[in-house]
Amino acid sequence: MGADQSIEVRAAGGDRAAFTELMTATKADLYRFIRRYVGDEAEAHDVLQEAYASAWLAMRRYDPARPFDVWLRSIALNKCRDWSRRRAVRRVVRGVMGLDTPEATAVGDDAPAPEARMDDQRKATNLQSALSDLPDALKAPLLLAALEGRSHAEIASLLRITPKAVETRIARARKKLSEVLAQAQHKGVTWP
Repeated sequence: MGADQSIEVRAAGGDRAAFTELMTATKADLYRFIRRYVGDEAEAHDVLQEAYASAWLAMRRYDPARPFDVWLRSIALNKCRDWSRRRAVRRVVRGVMGLDTPEATAVGDDAPAPEARMDDQRKATNLQSALSDLPDALKAPLLLAALEGRSHAEIASLLRITPKAVETRIARARKKLSEVLAQAQHKGVTWP
């Protein structure tokens, strides 16, 4: 292969070193997106690995005319959606307050935390839980806009919907989050 070929073209041709370079260049951003989507650090690493494995297997079908990060993000988004479906099945099997809740997997801390820290942690937990419970159609556009700062046009291209649909879904997601968080605050509920 010629030295003048792009790294994406070389990777699409089966060049493992080129694919490794692409992984290195995209790993941090992709992990942040997946981490926000799934809400769990260890699960996010697993989903990230699945996304890269799928990307490598599909690399020969990659179209270099399309931005690599958009192509990779769509694979990661599909892996996140798969994870969400598996999570829903686990919830049914284990029950609403199952073994995969933060309370069940938390490691105890010997030092008492200050009230402010606990309140911040509770808010962050409520927000992450509310984000995780959003339907995929609302969650993906919100995270792509809020977390990654992508434009509505970029999100529309990635999700294969119109920019107006992106705008509507983001508005619905924000409204749903506000409602859920207000309910939790009103009831004094700490989300599972």
